[in-house]
Amino acid sequence: MRIVVDTHTHTIASGHAYSTIQEMAKGASDNGIEMMAVTDHGPDLPGAPGFLYFHNLKILPPSIHGVRIIRGVEANIMDFEGAIDLPERFLGKLDFCMAGYHEPCLKPGKVHDHTRGMVRALSNPYIDAVSHPGNPKYQVDIEEVVLAAKEHGKLIEINNHSFAVRTGSEENCRQFAILCKRHGVRIVTGSDAHFSDSVGEFGKVYRLLEEVGFPEELVLNTSVQKIDAYIRERKERIHSLTERILF
Repeated sequence: MRIVVDTHTHTIASGHAYSTIQEMAKGASDNGIEMMAVTDHGPDLPGAPGFLYFHNLKILPPSIHGVRIIRGVEANIMDFEGAIDLPERFLGKLDFCMAGYHEPCLKPGKVHDHTRGMVRALSNPYIDAVSHPGNPKYQVDIEEVVLAAKEHGKLIEINNHSFAVRTGSEENCRQFAILCKRHGVRIVTGSDAHFSDSVGEFGKVYRLLEEVGFPEELVLNTSVQKIDAYIRERKERIHSLTERILF
């Protein structure tokens, strides 16, 4: 298995990362990554960019340093009802939208609270994946979240950075991988890079997926074509939603 797409990266626009989009793309190219999602934090995280930043991502070229660019966001789940901090009119113009819990935006509650908020975020047609769902500070009912992803045709992220900075994530990530394999749920893998040298860093992810015998066909990041197909799927889902609202 070879991962060639990184679906979770942060640029200097996030306020606590240290490389520009061009520098991140160069790092991706140097590390053998063919496609990179720019997923800066949603606007309610301190230091993050405002609405217009996400609106204006449309000006980015299709590729930088030979790396295909996905216009995305890591939005914040703002309450345990699954509210998101970026309005739908912006989410709908992007290629890939994750949502996750971050302490400056929402303090941890109980397991059933975390689970409800994550499940409801997955039911949002504009959200594609939950980011670092293995974070034990926001412990969830893992099977319930996986089944929600299956029901809505969404994705679970296995986040390489979690193993280093979210203490206790490893066992939760393993359970997510095991249950995604059992239920046939697709995953995405993100480096969560905050500096250009870290784009495409997937050592911990590779080890975990090998340990659980995770099927390559369920890992979207092993092929640019798989990600392209998912983005088309996303556009069709949003188009279908728009048609229902209009008619």
